[in-house]
Amino acid sequence: MKKHILLIDPLEKLVIKKDSTLMLALTMKKRGLDVALIFEEDFYVVNNQVPKLKVYDFDGSFESDGCYIRDFKLTKTRFWEADAESCLHMRLDPPFDGRYLRFLWMQRYFKTLGVEVLNDPDGVLLFNEKLYAYEHESSLETYVGSSEEGFSIYVKEIMSKGHTELILKPLDLYQGIGVQKISLADDYIEIFNKKVKDYEGPVVAQPFAKEVEKGEVRSFYFKGKELGSILKVPKKGDYLANIAQGATYARHELTKGQRKSCEDICADLAKHGVHWIAFDILGESISEVNITCPGLVVEVSKAYERNLCEDIVDML
Repeated sequence: MKKHILLIDPLEKLVIKKDSTLMLALTMKKRGLDVALIFEEDFYVVNNQVPKLKVYDFDGSFESDGCYIRDFKLTKTRFWEADAESCLHMRLDPPFDGRYLRFLWMQRYFKTLGVEVLNDPDGVLLFNEKLYAYEHESSLETYVGSSEEGFSIYVKEIMSKGHTELILKPLDLYQGIGVQKISLADDYIEIFNKKVKDYEGPVVAQPFAKEVEKGEVRSFYFKGKELGSILKVPKKGDYLANIAQGATYARHELTKGQRKSCEDICADLAKHGVHWIAFDILGESISEVNITCPGLVVEVSKAYERNLCEDIVDML
């Protein structure tokens, strides 16, 4: 039987009742798979031998809906011998910073031992979740950088097309952190420079898309198959379609165009060992291709009234 090891953040950092990784872990255990958790402090590489890493068994249960988690606890420890009968699941949360890079580099070594890593660290290293989305024709007109001159040229161009508001956001954060809407009647250069300073480098600028008031889609795919999609609607008067920021959600049927965009990207990323993908879609535009640690599986499962991790286990 294949061993599944999930590399995750400390439990105290997680919102346990709706954590996607713990949902997957509990579902694997329920289905009889050999599954355990490993934390950063127990993860290491040693060359010229097969590393034996301390991993944690666990126990827990779901609420009556089969989606939200009622309780979760660690039980005993054991040692995992990394080999070709193992699958390591990279489930550390962003930001995609130096710390994150170090763990990806370390995971590349485990591939030399025959360990399958999901998502493949080489694929995750190649594709920035935002920039990759912007490569596609359906994406919004987007500026990425820290050049004041380049930003000024970009703003003048979109103003000539009638845009009056911008969204500025970091290139490598998540859950709406650092996202700011600005009026082009304000001193947008000063605001831009402050954002670059605060986040120590390139930032993203896009025209404010009023479609977000109607909601942003989160769609989950695994190995090219759609697991489920929801429409996240911001609080009245707000522009952040993040559930962590108070957005509501409901089941959503992808349009033909949305589905084709997702399937095309899945086929491309599959060549690089990236199979676990969560798309953010605004109108017909893919706004983000989440591959580092796709979340919201609990919420999407709730919208479908069934545990979608069951489908992942079937495909594993």
